[in-house]
Amino acid sequence: MKATTKPVTEISLSVEQLSIATSAAVLVLLASLHILSPEFDPSWRMVSEYANGNYSWVLALMFIAWAVSSWTLAFAIRSQIGTMAGKVGLFFLIAAGIGEAMAAVFDINQPLHNLASIIGIPSLPIAAMLISVSLSRTKEWSTAKKALLWTADLTWISVLLMIATFAIMIVTYTQAGGDMTAGAEVTTLPSGVIALVGWANRFLIVVYCAWVMTAARQALKLHNQES
Repeated sequence: MKATTKPVTEISLSVEQLSIATSAAVLVLLASLHILSPEFDPSWRMVSEYANGNYSWVLALMFIAWAVSSWTLAFAIRSQIGTMAGKVGLFFLIAAGIGEAMAAVFDINQPLHNLASIIGIPSLPIAAMLISVSLSRTKEWSTAKKALLWTADLTWISVLLMIATFAIMIVTYTQAGGDMTAGAEVTTLPSGVIALVGWANRFLIVVYCAWVMTAARQALKLHNQES
């Protein structure tokens, strides 16, 4: 017999919509940075490096919207989580928002940006898996089980992909005779470098937002059905 969640009327409709809207805003702002700052090659430059361009404020807005999308989703579905694992997932979802908010305040040139990454990047996949498994076992959320679990799986796959592409770039950069001490001074890569980490970084952001939007959309759907 499937578990049931608390009445869907406890979910805040406005918060659900805000979660979806801010997730969409993240994607729009990310896309706009590719147009506003074309000097940053998306194949190997990380999204956080847009802070060194002329539109750092757009990047900050993106991170703020990202944090809001995580926090509002946590608030919207909090009453639907009935398992301990799911509640732990909510904790990590809030933590992911903290990391994203920190990235808005502390850009890539500041030491705390690394801490923001350490908090934000792994927290979302943990939250996505725990919350998705918990919700998909309930009657109300069973129809969204496939979408929830697929997008949740993609979150941790995107992390592994980014790690793998970063390692490949470093190895091929070294083999191509690149200077590992140059740091941010590198503006072009030597011939032979396999550079895909930038795309992997962007894919991660898209996937993270996709999971948030999937969960928020189902919560909104349940509210509309109840109404």
